[in-house]
Amino acid sequence: MALTGRAALLAALGTLPVGLWDPSWTGILTVNAPLALACACDFALATPVRRLGLSRSGDTSVRLGETAEVDLTVTNPTARPLRADLRDAWPPSTWQPGTEITASRHRLSVPPSERRRVTTRLQPSRRGDHEADRVTIRSYGPLGLFTRQGSHKVPWSLGVLPPFASRKHLPSKLARLRELDGRTSVLTRGQGTEFDSLREYVPGDDTRSIDWRATARHSNVAVRTWRPERDRHILIVLDTGRTSAGRVGDAPRLDASMDAALLLAALASRAGDRVDLLAYDRRVRALVQGRSAGDVLPSMVTALATLEPELVETDARNLTSTALRTAPRASLIVLLTGLDTAPIEEGLLPVLPRLTKRHKVVVAAVADPHIEEMSAARGTTEAVYDAASAAQAQSERHRTAEQLRSRGVTVVDATPQTLAPALADAYLALKSAGRL
Repeated sequence: MALTGRAALLAALGTLPVGLWDPSWTGILTVNAPLALACACDFALATPVRRLGLSRSGDTSVRLGETAEVDLTVTNPTARPLRADLRDAWPPSTWQPGTEITASRHRLSVPPSERRRVTTRLQPSRRGDHEADRVTIRSYGPLGLFTRQGSHKVPWSLGVLPPFASRKHLPSKLARLRELDGRTSVLTRGQGTEFDSLREYVPGDDTRSIDWRATARHSNVAVRTWRPERDRHILIVLDTGRTSAGRVGDAPRLDASMDAALLLAALASRAGDRVDLLAYDRRVRALVQGRSAGDVLPSMVTALATLEPELVETDARNLTSTALRTAPRASLIVLLTGLDTAPIEEGLLPVLPRLTKRHKVVVAAVADPHIEEMSAARGTTEAVYDAASAAQAQSERHRTAEQLRSRGVTVVDATPQTLAPALADAYLALKSAGRL
């Protein structure tokens, strides 16, 4: 229960004349006793909050950055009309900064034995599962002097999925894949690719593709067309250790790695390859395995929704062992990790031969664009020192990448905005060269 601003204002207005003309307890009681009686009657006539029925419906999942709508239905089973203010409480990360007050509060009027629905619009700022908190209702009496107040627990969960911003690149990558697959007029042939069909020779075709036996049987020169090999196994490994927690811009490196993993999974599944996902630091954080082409992307999105970086050093030896168990046959292993010198030289390089002996390995890392900006800075002493530090960091990063390449690893080092398309291009390049 609580007094309203109207009751406080009436009490002040009634007390002011008493203080000027007859300052005594008798005068105060004469003015405020009727007001107290009116407040008591108003409280008695206000609709009881505890008797209200509440239920939820609406969105259960949303991509990060988009808006979800959750409906709250309030049923008034009493014989009194409900006039109330309602607050639908959610965790702070469910709202954009500065929007919680306007988005979570609603003015409500429900006639007797009827129901009304209010909609809360949520725009989460973090991935993961967000659980609804209490619904607080303040019910006003007919005079608006006194209120009843109470809370209801109305459970609801909203899953916030990775944004998958790189899906805008998917159409162009699929077009390139169709070219590799022989579905358009541009045909390519790479070592180890599969024979697809025969067609008539046109000027510009590689003469090495001419099928002389088929040409002898027909009056026209026939050439072979090729398509990339299908049904290959791709294991995407996400390093969720401390290096993935470093922020580049407004988001941790892990978020950019997730985005690249989703684009690669969408592209590879369309290419007829089998895609699995492993997230690891010192233990398995997420595993998506054995999914069909149509189910692999939704399964990965769900698995990545609650994944957060851990502030521990990744155990490269156990990560390698787990990856080898997950991919027992020859596969393409895509490791999304950092290119920091110490973790690579002390952790990954000693165990890398176990991976490259059987599998084709790609290492993809998120580069900080601010480092490149610092390296070009000049004009002041501080800027020169910043440029020297950035140049040293870039030199160490390039040296680490060359160490990996010398061991047969394909390295993709790109900024958060370009990592996903760069990794997809690396996959297509391997596929067109028949190296999968």
